[in-house]
Amino acid sequence: MRGAQFRVRLGWLWAFVLCLVGGSGWVAAQDCDFAAEPLRIGVLAPLSAPGAVLSGTQVQWGAEYAAEQLNADCGISLDGVNHRIELSVGDSEGLPERGQNAVEWLIFENEIHALVGGYHSAVALATMGILQQQQIPTIFANPWNDNVTMNGILPYGSQAPRVSVHENGLDYIFRISPSFSLAVPVVSDWLAAVGVSDVVIIAENTDYGVPIALKHQEELAKRGIPADIFHIELGTDDFLPLLSRIFARPQVPGAILAEITGETTLNLTHQMVELGLAPSEDTICIIDEIAYASETYWRAVPDGNYCTFVRDGTIPPLYTALTDQVAEAYFADFHEEITSYALSAFDALMLMADAIERAGSAEDGAAIVRAIELSDIELTTGHYYFAYGSHQPELADERAWLWHQWPEPIITVMQYFEEGQRGPDAAVLWPPQYQTHGTSYVEYGERPPE
Repeated sequence: MRGAQFRVRLGWLWAFVLCLVGGSGWVAAQDCDFAAEPLRIGVLAPLSAPGAVLSGTQVQWGAEYAAEQLNADCGISLDGVNHRIELSVGDSEGLPERGQNAVEWLIFENEIHALVGGYHSAVALATMGILQQQQIPTIFANPWNDNVTMNGILPYGSQAPRVSVHENGLDYIFRISPSFSLAVPVVSDWLAAVGVSDVVIIAENTDYGVPIALKHQEELAKRGIPADIFHIELGTDDFLPLLSRIFARPQVPGAILAEITGETTLNLTHQMVELGLAPSEDTICIIDEIAYASETYWRAVPDGNYCTFVRDGTIPPLYTALTDQVAEAYFADFHEEITSYALSAFDALMLMADAIERAGSAEDGAAIVRAIELSDIELTTGHYYFAYGSHQPELADERAWLWHQWPEPIITVMQYFEEGQRGPDAAVLWPPQYQTHGTSYVEYGERPPE
């Protein structure tokens, strides 16, 4: 079975890990006799303003934690020789041009064999060209824009930017985070189910915020729910003028949906709460997964009880022993709940290591790509495989975003209903099969059913 040998190694490693002292300090399991040359993998993350620094730190930690575990088990074996994994981290700052500079530095100065991570869609879109041109196998862990995977088979303008000049149509870019087309319908279905009459969408003015706001508007319209869109710049501190305009409407909206990444989300939420706009008896508050990091959330939004948030990735009731292990190690290091950003980065590096080992080479990018396409492995957030790629190219244009896309990420809507509540204790509201508290929404000021 594909990936079976790697899973056996991982299974032994998780048992061994339990014998180690907590945190992310690792002791080599044995004398690994590593080759002189390491296997170099790049990690792309926003680690400086105006990027989402808190989330970028999680991306970096997830990849580094995975590398430490793999190196404790003698790294990656190629032709019977053990190779240590060496990570190089590039700071995108959340800006496309800085992301391009970071990736060029990783490729030409650090001579990476592969790349994982990523966070902002705009950065992913801006770096895909050079990654493709230089044949760097890439697994993006967090960007959502459909085009990150869709352009593998659809033209962009007059040219398909990721069709390799070296091999006929071979695409080096993969994604394990959801695309807009996977995530947005989940939120729209939930809003329709709870009877929301209208929505205001506040979105960042980026290649993430602009298209996802339009996708939300489109999906909500299909369900008979009108939605108005307002755009803001990342790093905005003062939302009072915008929120006052919303507050002054003849009727307050049934929901305010924020499609803003990073710390800017917390600034917006805090000001919505201070104005009494949302969450309230009349208006549902919906923000992103940064809220799951409960220590951070409650410090920034102390009165933010009853806010809902969209989570990408597995939820606590579905955690496996491996997920628990990674989450506990993160908590030991940061005293904070782990979000999917770290889990996805961990999984992306594990997927890449698995593919390189099965390809039998760190230098043959084409072989690594084909090995990724045939991935078959269970990690922290689910069972990974890729339904479409050079191994299965027949894909209808209307579902083109499934190209090199993991098709089964879990998307849920969660909600706090107690002040100071931990992220894992928040209610899972939607989809119904994942509900934890018997309700699709906890009304403002109330408690879920016992």
